[in-house]
Amino acid sequence: MLDFDVEMEQFAQIKVIGVGGGGNNAINRMVESGLRGVEFLAVNTDKQALFLSKANMKIQIGDKLTKGLGAGSDPEIGQKAAEENRDEIAQALKGSDMVFVTAGMGGGTGTGAAPVVAAVAKEMGILTVGVVTKPFTFEGRKRMAQAERGIAQLKEHVDTLIIIPNDRLLQIIQKNTSMVEAFKMADDILKQGVQGISDLIAVPGLVNLDFADVKTIMLNTGIAHMGTGRASGENRAEEAAKQAVHSPLLETSIEGARGVLLNITGGADLGLLEVNAAAELVQKSADPEANIIFGAVIDESLNDELLITVIATGFDRGLGSINIPTAKKPEFSSFFGNKNNGTMSSLNNTSSLSNNANTQTTTNNANPVTKPTTNPMADMLDNDLDIPAFLRKSNKK
Repeated sequence: MLDFDVEMEQFAQIKVIGVGGGGNNAINRMVESGLRGVEFLAVNTDKQALFLSKANMKIQIGDKLTKGLGAGSDPEIGQKAAEENRDEIAQALKGSDMVFVTAGMGGGTGTGAAPVVAAVAKEMGILTVGVVTKPFTFEGRKRMAQAERGIAQLKEHVDTLIIIPNDRLLQIIQKNTSMVEAFKMADDILKQGVQGISDLIAVPGLVNLDFADVKTIMLNTGIAHMGTGRASGENRAEEAAKQAVHSPLLETSIEGARGVLLNITGGADLGLLEVNAAAELVQKSADPEANIIFGAVIDESLNDELLITVIATGFDRGLGSINIPTAKKPEFSSFFGNKNNGTMSSLNNTSSLSNNANTQTTTNNANPVTKPTTNPMADMLDNDLDIPAFLRKSNKK
């Protein structure tokens, strides 16, 4: 006789790992929003930032190296710090089926440590998704080049990678939008994507999906599009689907995608014709031969609203993907400045993993950094952000 006494522990275990200042901030905002069905882990070199974190698990990395004072916008320090606590990271990830590694790229801890965290997860056989932001242009060429190298390195050690350029925020916000509200918009992509996957797995639906379906779409697929849409009213299905397909904060779309995970969540009045309209729009945008996995969930708290989450992967060259530089091997020793100090030896031993996530994306050489920025705002931000936290505080006294 089958036992149908199902508990949460029997569902796939999902963890969201925020690495560095940007990743920790994203986790704090997700905790505040009431994101359910996942566990949060904050990883940082900055002891003070970890103290303020709302994550239920925290790991301070590189205490011997940084003394808890941050990486000073040096990715190599971030990478070494993560290596110092590699075993502790692995212990925290035990039992996970899927992890989202989120970080703000361009600084020290997020850029350097996120690829290490992702590599640890991949070694453990965990489905690993990277969700990262690129810095604003006004933050300077140095920080942008550092971010692009970090993204290229991270791509080698995740199954799926989603990139959110902060510059896109400038195109969609209103004049009176606060910085807090603007960054919440970027966090919503990660939050809704994680929630959509969590709901598909853990919430009984009209059309049920399981973790195997999620893995089918996201395992070893490279650059991905993760969009959400929310609408109400007469044409809510089409409007929500359009928002999800053409997410304004991403450089990607679902055009040419060969794998699509589509989740539609609505109230008790969710209609079959509405579901069909949304699914048709997604189908027309993807590759004609795309594998589309569909789920529908009833959430009576939505009332008249309809929420659609689309995760698209498996892009052909030139379709749906974006150009990012290719990381050169050996992995980190050449990656962060050709420093001959033997760093990242354990990641080099995982070279077999690096072939998994780079087969379906287009790449080109990174733009060379030839001139320092002449933007005063960029200089001010870059100079400030390249100084460790404890020095910035002493300078301001």
